[in-house]
Amino acid sequence: MEGNKKSINESIVNEIAKKIRNIKYGSITITIHNSKIVQTEIAEKERYENAGQIEKGGGI
Repeated sequence: MEGNKKSINESIVNEIAKKIRNIKYGSITITIHNSKIVQTEIAEKERYENAGQIEKGGGI
């Protein structure tokens, strides 16, 4: 496998690492075509503490 290593653009790696550092909950999808990273997608989720509690005048 050592001889088959392909160079990955360092700026792409840095951008993906930045996305990983900045996401709290969710997922990052990396799309690859012809052995090259061509796209990333972020599905970020927000979690609400005390979501089950409804305050007076509140709720949905």
